[in-house]
Amino acid sequence: MKFYKFTYLLTIVTFFVSTCLFAQKKIDIKYSGFVSINEEKNPGARTFTRDDSQQIHIFHDGIDMWCDQAVYFEKENFVEAYGNVNIKQGDSINMNSKYVEYSGITKLAYASGDVVLTDPESTIKTDTLWMNRVSQQAFYRSGGTVVRDSSGTITSQIGRYYMTNKKYQFVQNVKLVNPEYVIDSDQLDYYSETGRAYLFGPTTITGETSKIYCERGFYDTENDTGYFLKNSRIDYDDRIIEGDSLFFDRNKSFASATNNIKITDTVNKAIIKGHYAEVFREKDSAFVTNRALAITIQENDSIYIHSDTLMVTGKPENRITRAYYNAKIYKSDISGKADSIHVNHKEGLTQLINLSRFSSNDKFAKKRTPVLWNVGNQMTGDTIHLISNPETKKLDSLKVFDNAFIISNDTLGDGYHQMSGKQLFGFFEDNKLSTIDIIKNAESIYYMRNDENELVGTDKSKSGIIKIWITDNAIDEVRKIKDVDGNVFPEGDFPEKERLLRDFVWRDDERPKSVEDLFKDDPPLELPVIKGLEDYVPQDEFFDDALMERVKESDKKSNSKESKASRKIPKKPKIDDKADKKIKKQQ
Repeated sequence: MKFYKFTYLLTIVTFFVSTCLFAQKKIDIKYSGFVSINEEKNPGARTFTRDDSQQIHIFHDGIDMWCDQAVYFEKENFVEAYGNVNIKQGDSINMNSKYVEYSGITKLAYASGDVVLTDPESTIKTDTLWMNRVSQQAFYRSGGTVVRDSSGTITSQIGRYYMTNKKYQFVQNVKLVNPEYVIDSDQLDYYSETGRAYLFGPTTITGETSKIYCERGFYDTENDTGYFLKNSRIDYDDRIIEGDSLFFDRNKSFASATNNIKITDTVNKAIIKGHYAEVFREKDSAFVTNRALAITIQENDSIYIHSDTLMVTGKPENRITRAYYNAKIYKSDISGKADSIHVNHKEGLTQLINLSRFSSNDKFAKKRTPVLWNVGNQMTGDTIHLISNPETKKLDSLKVFDNAFIISNDTLGDGYHQMSGKQLFGFFEDNKLSTIDIIKNAESIYYMRNDENELVGTDKSKSGIIKIWITDNAIDEVRKIKDVDGNVFPEGDFPEKERLLRDFVWRDDERPKSVEDLFKDDPPLELPVIKGLEDYVPQDEFFDDALMERVKESDKKSNSKESKASRKIPKKPKIDDKADKKIKKQQ
């Protein structure tokens, strides 16, 4: 008996709950001037027309609607509104149009004719719009415009507005127009409260002084800052900046890049690579570190400079490159090493400079000096200047200031040709040393050979000046000028202790012989893991299963196969699948 009572009670509860779940609130006509019935034109409907005092006022479950004329189908809980239609939902959503269809069963509104939907932060303008009050979403697919005062105007073919999150999703032919820039994208997700835009697929941001490209990115329209990933680049006046991730600040004319960066100087045909960079457009400066490499592109033989840090400053016509800490330079016929390398591109002057780290109190300390190699010659000194022709980029001359020292290997023996003095001046022909002058306190050791390359003696002497002629990368002639003092030692009579001049250091093991050699002293490369924007995730259908279930419920209440609530539902609701698949493919 108790079992039957329980079953009976459960049946009543189930019926009560089911009734509450499927009970629909009726559309309420709050005010109407005139009412008429035309069964032939609108069977089962009443037509309401406004009077001179005010519009028709319709209410349903939290929304108010006003219009000039309304046709109300009570059985289907459905209304058609005509003329100056206005819908208000709470204090935030307001929609105006020429025509609206609204179902109290599906809670779906279809508006057409100069549709304008506004919330406190933005305004949607389109020709047709669906508004799903259950999911709190609005949707258009025939082209629309969203206006936000501080961000600009956004147009797209397809648009969707999530009222709860204040989020827009724009797809196909998306364009955001701001007085400062224009964004063109395949898809743009936009939050109206914050002004933040998330970019997916091929996207360009074009401003007066810059153009940005990315395939995934973020842009803050309020603060004019952006963060870009995947094939990202910034065209910045005469520079192109590329990297795994880019940051951009329009107000500060600043950009930074991380991992696998490349900065191209389109005017001077130069490239800088590294794994972290900062670029200041208004200051015409670029700062690069983490395996920084500067490349000056020449027709047959580019010049490479590597250091811990590279800084490039100045207008294109007055550009200067500074490489500091463990700086190295490489070209097929010349290479060098110093604490810092300074290049004035306009004057064609390259300076190799070492920092003052030598303490006069430390008698055992070894002074560090810049070093330069040209073919078989090693040159050192306190400071080295290379002068090249700014037009042809060919080497013109060489200057070594203080403690100049040049060494070359006697290729037919085991000794070294050596010359030292206060200063050294060298001159190039076809990028090869042709003559060298050693000035003041000159000393030399020179292995003399006859026409058959047989050693005939070793010259060790001192003089005021030494002049050297070089042919085919070998010393052809040596002349000593003023205050000459020295000896020529016959073969086998040159004392071992006399074979090296004071401060002799052969540094061939430090010589970069390729571009890869520039990095051989660097620690192992460890790039930071870039974290940021998530991949694009396709949104659920606007005409989702829940909505379609409510449409079926409306169909059941209709005498026909298709209710009025379903007639504006697209036959193929998956209208943004094509755009979703295109963007997903690009991730």
